Amino acid sequence: MAKPYLAHLNRAIDLRTTPAATRAGFVKLALEKNRRATPHVAQARILMVTASTLQKPADLLNIPSIRPALLTAAGVSDKATNHLDEADRANAVRGLIEQYLIPAGDKFAEELTYRFLLTRGDTLGGSMRNAAGFMAQCLLSSSLVAAFRVSGKPFRWYDKEAKAWQGMPESDAGIELRMGGLAWETATQQRTLTYNTTCPLVKNNIDLCVFSCSPENYSAAVLRNGGAYIALGELKGGIDPAGADEHWKTARTALSRISAAFGKQGLTPHTFFIGAAIEAKMAEEIWEMLEANTLENAANLTDDKQRVSFVKWLCEL
Repeated sequence: MAKPYLAHLNRAIDLRTTPAATRAGFVKLALEKNRRATPHVAQARILMVTASTLQKPADLLNIPSIRPALLTAAGVSDKATNHLDEADRANAVRGLIEQYLIPAGDKFAEELTYRFLLTRGDTLGGSMRNAAGFMAQCLLSSSLVAAFRVSGKPFRWYDKEAKAWQGMPESDAGIELRMGGLAWETATQQRTLTYNTTCPLVKNNIDLCVFSCSPENYSAAVLRNGGAYIALGELKGGIDPAGADEHWKTARTALSRISAAFGKQGLTPHTFFIGAAIEAKMAEEIWEMLEANTLENAANLTDDKQRVSFVKWLCEL
């Protein structure tokens, strides 16, 4: 059987992320950050306009509707709020008013808004740490859907918001943002793909798993059944070259655990790696694993040709 990676790779250097792809990746991250920041900016505008109608900072206490925003401006995160009682929340807001807003004089509305945005900025920073992975998953999902559409193959998808499997939509626009899985049929078997699945055999979370079952039959029993796994692999969406090696070390460890755990049961499911930031040394290591048959397929997520070839292979397993 021909090695699947040879359909889009000729040598290790082919896996390397180009400078142009790296720049494009950083731009996409910046745009995503702005998209996620938009609701926070809108809230800040409302808070500033509301505060600007008041005579003094203490009047803020008379508007219950902005109490959550006052807590945010006081430096209390949404997560921390759940651990505070009413007295703690009141003390935090009073501290904000007495220590920062009153000294700001007639500029207290601006001071309030800046402090609100400061805390929301921390929240945004936390969410952005997971943004690259989410964007990578979206790109792969949209590529899979496109492959099904082009080939005329029916598919179903798992809607994370509705928490239910859905049929093929009239329009695919935006479904990758809510997609938590895909299901389709080969010539003789059912396939179900899931993201971020804890595999009992490996005792770790696996980025991508493909099972030999329908969504209706997908269950805890299937997860425990090593023979139900068709393919397992790692998807790393970070684009920063400085973090590429760390992402690869994590993925390589996960792939080794997969091979060892399934090997103990005499099983050899398909294994793969697909990443956005692949540097020279990392590319060499991946290529060596491919050549040694310890990894079956690999691709650079930022390369259209490689991604399309990889997706076609995955859909035909």
